Amino acid sequence: MIIKAVNGKSPKIGKDCFIAENATIVGEVEMGDQCSVWFNAVLRGDVHFIKMGNKVNVQDGAVIHCTYKKSPTTIGNNVSIGHNAIVHGCTIKDNVLVGMGSIIMDDCIVESNSIVAAGAVVTKGTHIPSGTVYAGMPAKKIKDISEDLSKGEIDRIADNYVTYSSWFKDE
Repeated sequence: MIIKAVNGKSPKIGKDCFIAENATIVGEVEMGDQCSVWFNAVLRGDVHFIKMGNKVNVQDGAVIHCTYKKSPTTIGNNVSIGHNAIVHGCTIKDNVLVGMGSIIMDDCIVESNSIVAAGAVVTKGTHIPSGTVYAGMPAKKIKDISEDLSKGEIDRIADNYVTYSSWFKDE
């Protein structure tokens, strides 16, 4: 793994986190407890800060970055960032699922208890309301989240990634 200071700012990693051997975390990155950063994921806090809450999983190949002196990236608690997603200079609140291959651009706000579907492109400045599912290019609301979807996907995936990371810590 590459964990590297940039311009005198070093990553801060919480308790009980898993960082894959080939993940890259550089600069002003702060993550809470029970987070996981998976294979080939990149968190680049070189041009602005990245702040993550507790129980955030950044899956394989995902990229989290910011815009220089303008748009940091803030991620709440209990968030899953799917494989190969790009999260750039935006705010993602608590209990959110960011689907595989999706892109969330600068100055977007994804409110709590929401899903960004796989492959969605959330264009600059989009505000995703709490309790909604956004999909497509550009991403638009396709439905409200049911209790089954919230518990069955958002919570299940975040909880599963805490379990998966424990398998790697024991090796």
